Amino acid sequence: MVSQLIDMNKVDEANVGALPRPHDHALALWRIAQVLLYLLALAVIIWSLADPRFRDNEGFLKGSFCLPAAVGVALLMLGSAIAGRLRRCAFWFSLALVGQAVTLQIIDAGPAMKYQHARPFDHPGFVAFLGLQTVIVVLGYRNRAGLIWSWIKLHFKTWQLLGISLFFFLTSATLAADASVYLRELPYAAFMQVVNLANIVLVVWTIPGEAIAGLKRTSEKFFGPMGEEQANKPARIDRFTILAALWVTVLAATLSFYSYGAHPHISDEVSYLYQARYFGAGMLTLPAPPVPAAFKINLMNYEDARWYSIFPPGWPLALVIGVWAGVPWLVNPVLAGLNVLGIAILLGELYDRRTARIVVVLLCCSPWFVFMGMNFMSHMFTLSGALAAALALVWARKTGKASWALASGLAIGLVSLIRPLDGFILAILLGLWAIGVGGRRLKLVSVAALVLGTIIMAAWVLPYNKHLTGKLTQLPVNAYFEKYYGPNANAMGFGPGRDAGWRHLDPYPGHTPFEALINANLNTTSMNFELLGWSIGSLLIGALLIFSLAMRGNDWLMLAVIAAVFIAHFFYYFSGGPDFGARYWFLMLVPCMALTARGIQLLERKLAPESPGTLVMTAVLLLCAATLINYIPWRAIDKYHNYLGLRPDIRYLAKTYKFGKSLVLVEGDSRPDYASAAVYNPLDLRADAPVYAWDQNLEVRSQLLKTYADRPVWVVAGPSVTGAGFRVLEGPLPADQVSARDK
Repeated sequence: MVSQLIDMNKVDEANVGALPRPHDHALALWRIAQVLLYLLALAVIIWSLADPRFRDNEGFLKGSFCLPAAVGVALLMLGSAIAGRLRRCAFWFSLALVGQAVTLQIIDAGPAMKYQHARPFDHPGFVAFLGLQTVIVVLGYRNRAGLIWSWIKLHFKTWQLLGISLFFFLTSATLAADASVYLRELPYAAFMQVVNLANIVLVVWTIPGEAIAGLKRTSEKFFGPMGEEQANKPARIDRFTILAALWVTVLAATLSFYSYGAHPHISDEVSYLYQARYFGAGMLTLPAPPVPAAFKINLMNYEDARWYSIFPPGWPLALVIGVWAGVPWLVNPVLAGLNVLGIAILLGELYDRRTARIVVVLLCCSPWFVFMGMNFMSHMFTLSGALAAALALVWARKTGKASWALASGLAIGLVSLIRPLDGFILAILLGLWAIGVGGRRLKLVSVAALVLGTIIMAAWVLPYNKHLTGKLTQLPVNAYFEKYYGPNANAMGFGPGRDAGWRHLDPYPGHTPFEALINANLNTTSMNFELLGWSIGSLLIGALLIFSLAMRGNDWLMLAVIAAVFIAHFFYYFSGGPDFGARYWFLMLVPCMALTARGIQLLERKLAPESPGTLVMTAVLLLCAATLINYIPWRAIDKYHNYLGLRPDIRYLAKTYKFGKSLVLVEGDSRPDYASAAVYNPLDLRADAPVYAWDQNLEVRSQLLKTYADRPVWVVAGPSVTGAGFRVLEGPLPADQVSARDK
């Protein structure tokens, strides 16, 4: 079968792909076509940048810009190859690139808090293009379909094909509140993935034979020879991995600054940043604000004499470093880069250099990983702690030193101080591994050191809890939910009352196994979109490995991590929402990437390490390139710019209008309007700096004007009022004039 694939590639080259070297006049025609394509590409790009239809009312690019941008890039690629032997390959990749861009335009995502859905009937023109793409791809298989089907039947049993197909189908679309909408969307979404999969296969199938040898040499240079698995080479940080880590840091930092505005957009982030700021000032709580109703922020607990963030202290303590340096938005990008190094070392220890390098490349292009490195959330630091714990335990087993086991325990405890449930999951997994489940058992002294380290670090939460809630074992977050949403509102398990009433994201009261399955669908389909951003689905290759029953060795450890995270969150009422993918499942990132890399190697083996096997890695790299060209820019512009309506404009207005020591009344809603401004408040609400207060109603305004009678007053309209950015309505005015105006 492998020889047939090679022969078919030679037929393509000889008959329809790479023609014999053209005569001079034919070459001249190809050169003319090349110049025309370059000019057309330049025209499309300039037009897309200049046309106001691709910009919002503030002049910022809209998500629709990504389609003509993709067309321009596709034309450039086609133009660069049209005069050579790669022109057929370039044509198919250009078609795949534009096809993915069109698919993204059909998806309704946007900056609102909602799960994305394909809306094909709202875009008939785009559907027509996908129909054209389908016809062209089908024609491309006119002499190939039988050969592919024969290869599939040779390597997969019927039940495996059914399992892979069902998984592929069910993960292609997200559940909707209206079941009929979901049932209509599901086949269409799956069909789009099938067309893109067939398209990408044609890209690599039409690569000329002489080019494949060069690809094989390049692939082996960067990833190592095929079949190197379990080679037991020592893990090390090399230039390749360092450059990858730098790439991730720079990409995440660029997105954080330009797309995210170096500004928190989610209530959790606002609370985390406040917490880091007062931790950095040496405080565990803040004095109660003078007019509590005017300074109300979600996920902050207010008491008579103090107020504070409800979250555990681990992540804010790390964020303090960024606060002290004046760049808190850089903390997660740096952690993302460091995590690339940690993942490379860990997988190098558990697998081999080739597997680790494949995963590193996937991380460089992973929207889930990169966008999680862009934000202010705690998940990237949680991953750092988990990697440190796993690596230290690997080295404890490798060296026999109890000190490494102690370090592993300390890292587990650290994770519990960041995200307690993740810390519990990690403790169970690494504890079982340490006593011999899935690997060689550690010495008793090392097991004791692991437990001791975990207790030493995790126990720091007890006095923290006592100080905030009055109880050693009651977390502030649980106390907050009980206070505002009722008993058991944040509890694990099934039953009534286990919810916060967020019906737009949590459809049913309480928590049931049925709702747990809904949450599983929401997170799984989100991972299928976000893990790699591939047009064929991000989970397909990993699923292929699992259903092929080809897992061995540490693959089972990766699957155990996935299962543990899934089971633990099955008993929690909330899926995590649509913010940054399946964020509650972020500890699945590494095992999913590892199983994807192992699935890639499985395909290479099934196609043999000769030419066809090389094409598997080529296809993977092309899919990753499409993610960087299409998916990441689209997601950054369409969703995360001014996400949820929170914007950094107020800090620019403060500089432009020189607010100084003043009272700034923010008109609008608590979120996004006041939350956007609140993060720029001084910790001391009497400080010689602008104080931003929520202009909730006339009664609150009256109290504020009395409290801050010595300050000039500015009145600012928030985004929900203006429909755009913050806008100064009045000011500076003496407090008595503002008060008189509203009497």
